[in-house]
Amino acid sequence: MTYARVMAALLGIVLALPVGAEQLAKQLFGAKSSSSRQAPASYGSYAKGCVAGAVQLPETGPTWQAMRLSRNRNWGHPETIDFIKKLSGFAAQQPGWNGLYIGDISQPRGGPMTSGHRSHQIGLDIDIWMLPTSRLNLSQRKRENISSISMQRANGAYVNGSWSRAHHEIIRAAARDPRVARIFVFPGAKVQMCKDNKGSRRWLRKVRPWWGHHYHFHVRLSCPKGAAGCVNQNPPPRGDGCAEAQQWVNNILNPPPPQPRDPNAPKPQPRREYYLADLPQQCTSVLRSN
Repeated sequence: MTYARVMAALLGIVLALPVGAEQLAKQLFGAKSSSSRQAPASYGSYAKGCVAGAVQLPETGPTWQAMRLSRNRNWGHPETIDFIKKLSGFAAQQPGWNGLYIGDISQPRGGPMTSGHRSHQIGLDIDIWMLPTSRLNLSQRKRENISSISMQRANGAYVNGSWSRAHHEIIRAAARDPRVARIFVFPGAKVQMCKDNKGSRRWLRKVRPWWGHHYHFHVRLSCPKGAAGCVNQNPPPRGDGCAEAQQWVNNILNPPPPQPRDPNAPKPQPRREYYLADLPQQCTSVLRSN
């Protein structure tokens, strides 16, 4: 029997199982400690997919350190690893920075994570700490216990005194990389960058406000060229997005009145956990690969 037929048979067995008899996808992918022996490829979407042939970011490099090593989430598509190395080299040129502290990328084979993110599933998302890198010789224990620092005040309406021009320059450099689709930051940071920017504003379109991104900024790369089976997010709206970010800030400072609740409306359902059958078909091969 050919390899393709074997994999098809395995997938058929999985799909035939009752839902209750099948393990959650996060348990299956979270149990893998190494990448698949396949050509690099991202399958599915950022919040519903997997990655084949992922590359592990070395724990320490000349201009970066991977953090929280016990999570084993310093794996990504080769384009992602290359991006990190390039951006960290730029960061090392900024005053007070020796490079970057890198948070979660993906699990060794991507997929849903056992805890935390809904995204980061196809090896193209990166969390980069806001904490300036004063040292690049942190021990593994130190990397488990040290924390990044928050850049926000007033619940995200403004940056605080820890925000610096270096943060602006690093995020701008990331956004100007053609591989980048989006960068998520807290609303006050986006508004501050809009105010401080000189010259072209095209890069600001990629910087989008989102809750929670004040200890780190989240870089999302586009699907690599020619990547069949990888699903890009829709492009950001046209324009620099500064007016929209200012509206987020206005709503933080002066929250609009709550919308009246329909007493007959059904209760919102919790998000359903994914099983292997919910993911792209290629993810079965990624999971089974030695």
